[in-house]
Amino acid sequence: MSDNNKNPGRGRESAVGRSGSAGRRPPQGGAKPPGRSAWTGGPRAASPDRARQAAVVNSAESGAASAGGDGRSGAAAAGAKRGGGARPAGGRAGSPREAALDVLVRTEQDRSYSNLLLHQTLQKYKLSRPDAGLATEIVYGTLQRLNTIDYFLEGFVSKGLSKLEPWVRSLLRLSFYQLYYLDRIPDHAVVNEAVSMARRRGHQGISGMVNGVLRNVLRRRSELVLPEGLPAPKRIALSASHPEWLVRRWIAQFGEAAAERLCEANNEPPRVSLRANTRKLSREALVERLRGEGLEAEPSPLAPAGVIVRGGGNMALTQDYAEGLYSIQDESSMLVAEWVDPQPGERVLDCCAAPGGKTTHLAEKMQGRGEIVACDVHEHKHGLIREQADRLGHESITTLTADARRLPEHYAPESFDRILLDAPCSGLGVIRRKPDMKWTKTEAELGDICSIQQELLEAVHGLLKPGGVLVYSTCTVEPAENGEAVRAFLGRHPEFTPDAPPAAARPEGKEAEAVEEASVQIMPYDYGSDGFYIARLRKRA
Repeated sequence: MSDNNKNPGRGRESAVGRSGSAGRRPPQGGAKPPGRSAWTGGPRAASPDRARQAAVVNSAESGAASAGGDGRSGAAAAGAKRGGGARPAGGRAGSPREAALDVLVRTEQDRSYSNLLLHQTLQKYKLSRPDAGLATEIVYGTLQRLNTIDYFLEGFVSKGLSKLEPWVRSLLRLSFYQLYYLDRIPDHAVVNEAVSMARRRGHQGISGMVNGVLRNVLRRRSELVLPEGLPAPKRIALSASHPEWLVRRWIAQFGEAAAERLCEANNEPPRVSLRANTRKLSREALVERLRGEGLEAEPSPLAPAGVIVRGGGNMALTQDYAEGLYSIQDESSMLVAEWVDPQPGERVLDCCAAPGGKTTHLAEKMQGRGEIVACDVHEHKHGLIREQADRLGHESITTLTADARRLPEHYAPESFDRILLDAPCSGLGVIRRKPDMKWTKTEAELGDICSIQQELLEAVHGLLKPGGVLVYSTCTVEPAENGEAVRAFLGRHPEFTPDAPPAAARPEGKEAEAVEEASVQIMPYDYGSDGFYIARLRKRA
């Protein structure tokens, strides 16, 4: 499932343009820290090669980009529209660091979602586009590098970070991130504002402590390196800033080298990708249209309908988006509908559909002919599906509020030509989009979701007609939720057999896997897209 809403308690397929030019991997071993990365003071969207953009609403699925959706909202929330800098009415003025502090504190204290909090906070603070971009960089950079920051900060706080009030701890963290990872922000500006914020929120003693800690960090910055000879799990956990339990798990599953590549890929900013609404224009026409508007645009090498955009800001705030010419969706996620390969006139079931990115892609492939039933367990999410269907001009989609495990109570057996089960999952393939996920998720949670996935497969497979296609997908890299889950289902249901996807839907370099196993595991480091699993099964006629 690429939709993080389907992760218990999380939002679906949220993505953010993230300007990676500010990120730098912590030094490994005894190496001294290299030069810090540049923050230019302007919108990150201007960086052509990385994408933590100032306009950060760019959600992996179009529904998440709408107001109140689950897209990471940065300067776009402050009213930016392709280079615009308008501020929203209402709210209050404030600094980007104050906004970032509010988000980080609430993320830690309330376990709230950082992307939603950022969207709300930037609206409240009335930040300019560059300031909103800086606040976004600080929030996601701090969350991304959290345990590495804490590892180094512990040596400067006599009583330990855990003894500090949450707001003081977050203030030190975001300040350390700027001092250690960002360049072109003067050190004195970081320290002075941190001290001022501490004085306003606390008292002279706290501001003095913050001042002392940060000035000690500056004096000893060149000494802040990881020790030589750390065991692999500890080394990777600190150098790539992931929980050690997760690193150990991935080393056991994929090997040390692949686990390290996966962690490093999770720290890379996701790029912005659009899906052309082929009922209105071709992908080639969309590329040319975007280039004509001065944007860098190129066809996705992974997704047949995908377009990669650089420097476009918040692509959900354009007239083209409003007119339904494209959706915003991750490239891996776009492959799912390609694997379903629905045909005009068929009846298709999307079992866990909100907010509707894959549903609307199915409608586009069916050229508006036939019927798509979009089911989701949450009543309020049906508005998201309907909103996207209306924006894109799709009238073949009907919605149903129901637990997908109860779908046999609503529909007769063997009544659908194709079924998509984009299942609830751990979401470990989209950590780059939600860095706070890796700190809040626990290993114990991973086993619980597997039983739900099997219950869903058991519930919906009987609704498929003989000869029909069932596609199972997730946005995780967990074998137990992916290949192992499908093999367990096939072991119970010999009436299903693996069925290779259309040639155009087979990722380059993974053709053999797609044909021989009728499934594909995409890792975040494979194509620079989300981690995804897709399997295609056919019911014997």
